[in-house]
Amino acid sequence: MSSHTDQRAPFAMVATRPDIGLIHLDVQQPGHDWTFPEMFEALATGFPWHAAHAPHAHLTDPDAWWDHVTNVVAEALTRIGISRPQAVAAATRAAYTDPAAWSLYPRALRVLDRLTAHGWQHMLLSNHVPELPAILSALGIDSRFRAVINSAASGYEKPHPQAFHLAQEAAGVTHRLVMIGDNPQADAAGARRAGIDAIWVRRNQHTDTPDLEAAADILLTLSPVRNRRHPIMHEVPPLETTTPAALPIR
Repeated sequence: MSSHTDQRAPFAMVATRPDIGLIHLDVQQPGHDWTFPEMFEALATGFPWHAAHAPHAHLTDPDAWWDHVTNVVAEALTRIGISRPQAVAAATRAAYTDPAAWSLYPRALRVLDRLTAHGWQHMLLSNHVPELPAILSALGIDSRFRAVINSAASGYEKPHPQAFHLAQEAAGVTHRLVMIGDNPQADAAGARRAGIDAIWVRRNQHTDTPDLEAAADILLTLSPVRNRRHPIMHEVPPLETTTPAALPIR
């Protein structure tokens, strides 16, 4: 999310994250034949962001959050017939939060710095794991954000209105507040319902590369005055074509 102090922008996406199912399965059962689409479907329910309408204050403790997620993963692995599902699921936290498993999107730093040079400040509004601050630090990007609003700490998942309200509070007084994200519902629609303009950096499939430069171009040409009653949405197509094995963004 970005803003100008003019203006601020909450960014939902600056880094690529590993698939929460396959990464630890690769470690625990090397050579397995389970595919990304199979794991994607198995893990499509049960996580806190799958019930974004309901706050989860009881999960704001990191250990409680991971206990819940580990149980969700174990149940999913059991349904698709993976051996030793509890042992595999128990490895989820260490594998998913390993900084070596994360990388920044191409040109992410350049885009943030370019916008900063033009007076924009940045916040990160994310549905994420409790270890998000440590991951950002390992990526060397934490200092570029004025604030980080993480659902695992706040108890509110996008597109819950309170998630965006927390971002607005963190932004303070601004002329312009814009949400930049890749999810049409959690990011774009959620922001607009909260009266925030949105840039949907579209990824049709999980393998697509978002065009962050194009999003920055839009920010730099926006009118300094926004219409709070009718927030706008810009759509940016991905940089690369998709692969046949990929699945759509939900």
